[in-house]
Amino acid sequence: MSGLDYVEFQKRIARIERARALGRGFEAEGTLGRSFYHKPARKSRRLPLVQPLFSIFVLGTTLKALMILNVGIPDYLSRVEALASGDGFGRLGSWVMQADPITLATADAIKAMMAGSSARIAKAA
Repeated sequence: MSGLDYVEFQKRIARIERARALGRGFEAEGTLGRSFYHKPARKSRRLPLVQPLFSIFVLGTTLKALMILNVGIPDYLSRVEALASGDGFGRLGSWVMQADPITLATADAIKAMMAGSSARIAKAA
């Protein structure tokens, strides 16, 4: 190497080493480097617990609505009252399983969907 080329080469090596010390890497164009295999993590706008908690709420409400449809409102309410008369976790269970307006509206919606689908089945037969 000539002296001028060697100085330019050493400057390039120094730039690459400084960049690497800062955590940057070097990838030649057209190669499958680190950025191909390690995509940067997407930044989520939501809190990490919002979606799982919302899913648990929806599933719990649907489960309570299906129980109300299965046993009927009066029997369901009497069972929740029996839980409330207990102690400790029975009271907690009665508070969680109480028939709130959202659960009752979900039960009515499921009942309407079931009635609509059974009417379509009867019509087809």
